[in-house]
Amino acid sequence: MGVERDRPRGGLAALCVAQTTSWGLLYYSLPVALVPISKDTGWSVPAMTAAFSAGLIVSAFAGVRVGRALDRTGPRLLMSIGSVIGVVALVLVGLAPNFPVFAAAWIVAGFAQAAVFYQPAFVVITRWFGPSRVRALTALTLVAGFASTIFAPVTAALIDGLGWRTAYLVLAGILAVVTIPLHWFFLNAHWSSTAAPPAGAGPPQDTRTVSRSRPFRLLQATMALSTLALYAVTFNLVALFLERGVSYQSAAVAFGLIGVGQVIGRIVYSALPSNTSAVARTVVLTAVGAASVWALALIPGPPGLLVIVVVIAGMVRGCNTLLLATSVSDRWGTRNFGALQGVFAAPVTVVGALAPAAGPALASVLGGYPEMALVMAVLATIGVLTASRTRTPEHPPA
Repeated sequence: MGVERDRPRGGLAALCVAQTTSWGLLYYSLPVALVPISKDTGWSVPAMTAAFSAGLIVSAFAGVRVGRALDRTGPRLLMSIGSVIGVVALVLVGLAPNFPVFAAAWIVAGFAQAAVFYQPAFVVITRWFGPSRVRALTALTLVAGFASTIFAPVTAALIDGLGWRTAYLVLAGILAVVTIPLHWFFLNAHWSSTAAPPAGAGPPQDTRTVSRSRPFRLLQATMALSTLALYAVTFNLVALFLERGVSYQSAAVAFGLIGVGQVIGRIVYSALPSNTSAVARTVVLTAVGAASVWALALIPGPPGLLVIVVVIAGMVRGCNTLLLATSVSDRWGTRNFGALQGVFAAPVTVVGALAPAAGPALASVLGGYPEMALVMAVLATIGVLTASRTRTPEHPPA
């Protein structure tokens, strides 16, 4: 009953559009713009990427406070302010007279990302849909999964036609026009009742006690290790395949298929909850992810076989997005979910920000990308072991 009162009409559709736009402009715009910005300003691509990663790390820590705030009040004001901060950040990017201001702009963007990216949206959907949240979460991540498909070409076209500075001012305008009204008019100003827990909340639990428990810490370690391995290897897939003797064109096609795998994985995940326990899902997905990394590290070819492995790795990445959204609520219920989810996701977000750069750094030390992939495969395998220890007292063994 409380869930129905808390769910505004059109809220899920509005959140899908807002998420797609926010990801497209506050995340995927920069990879497209890096080379044009570097050519125009002389700022190095690694330095700009580091500034972007720093913003993501800021978003991880800010997300802890965002989660706590969402437990106390509705998302309307918080996510609307996040959109405003995002607009300011993109304007700063476009107007940046030097690299320090450019870097500061992406730090500011990190605060916006904490308030408008997946984690707060996951909290809102969990509050809205309760036990039936998986289908809504799947719909959200499927739609938002097209953020790069939509906004990468838009960003490129704007840069080609207007230059990167004006392009970012236009992107800021798009973010303002689309996301601020959607967050303000389609999200709750307040939850219907702060006294009554949402459906499926579970028994009262102290947030600090849960977040310091052994299963919670092991679950964080599991997701962090899986994220590190999958992102470090798949983000640097082109370099890995080139060292395997695969042509650049084939490597680029394979890299693009990661996104296809992610969409397939999210669809597949929605069929799992009714048939498997939380621990079983975690173990199976981390095991498949580890196997795909081992395969990419050890199998030299042929290219067709490598492509199949890439799609499987992409599927696991897609599933992991939903696993990250549901792992806490499946084990500890939805009471204080915002605070717990913020704490849970913080190290995973940090690892996700560092993983793309960690791959080349490790490859340079070890002498090649296949060697880097082997190390990541070992870490992913450790993640499978920790996944098997994430059972809570209320959940039977997988």
